[in-house]
Amino acid sequence: MTEYTASEMMVARASRELQNEDVVFVGIGLPNMACNLARLTHAPRLTLIYESGAVGAVPERLPVSIGDPALVAGCLSVCSLPEVFLYYLQGGRITVGFLGGAQIDRFGNINSTVIGEYAAPKVRLPGSGGASEIATLAQKILIITPLKKRNFPNRVDFLTSPGFLNGGGERAALGLTTEGPKVVVTDLGVFRFEADTHEMMLTDLHPGVALEQVKENVGWPLKIAADLHTTAPPTPEELRLIREELDPNRIYI
Repeated sequence: MTEYTASEMMVARASRELQNEDVVFVGIGLPNMACNLARLTHAPRLTLIYESGAVGAVPERLPVSIGDPALVAGCLSVCSLPEVFLYYLQGGRITVGFLGGAQIDRFGNINSTVIGEYAAPKVRLPGSGGASEIATLAQKILIITPLKKRNFPNRVDFLTSPGFLNGGGERAALGLTTEGPKVVVTDLGVFRFEADTHEMMLTDLHPGVALEQVKENVGWPLKIAADLHTTAPPTPEELRLIREELDPNRIYI
C-alpha cells in the first residue's frame, strides 16, 4: 500500500465531498488543496471563488494567499471583496463554504475569536473575517481540521460562526435557511450531523486509526454511526497531484 501522511488523507477525503456543479468559497491551506484536487480529478466543472474577488479561478499552481496573482490568470471574472460577499454569498450562489477554526463543538459551532473568557482571554485569535457570513449564507459547510481534544470541546469558548447552536431546531428558529455544517474531515476520521439533534457523529474511521483514539480526542460522549465505514485511502493519482502539482514544496503537507 502506498504510504501517505495524515494531511494528504484529509485533503483527498475532503476533495471527494465536492461535486461538479458546486460553487465553492475557498480558503487558503488544506481547503484550497482539497478544492483544486477535486477540480483536477472528479469535478472539472467545479467553480472556485476566492474572497479577494477571483471568480471561477483555475490556478496553474497552488495559490499561497487569496491575493496570489495565480488566481487571476484564466478566471471567469475579478471583482471586489464587497461584491463577492454581496452578490455571490448573500445572493445565495455559494453552494459550499470551507471553514476551520481553533474550536469546533458537538453541534458544529466554530470559534476563531478567543480561547478563554472574551474579556480576559488566554489566547486572542484572528476573529471571524468572513467566516460568520459564510457559515450562515453558504448552502452547506465543510470543515477540515486535525482532531485534538483541545480543539473539540463540548462547547466553544466563543461562538464566532454558528453551526446548529444548541442542536435541534435552533438554527432554523433564527431564520437561517441554509443547511449548516454537513461534514467534518479530520486526520483520524470523518464526522456528520444527526438529522434530528444535529449532534456530530463519527461516520468514517481512517485506516489504522482505533475508535478509542477518536473518542479520547473529543470533549463529549461521542455518537458512533451504526454502519461505521473505513475511509478509502488516497489513490496513487491523488497523491501524485498533491505532491507534484499542488504542493511540490511541501508548504501545507
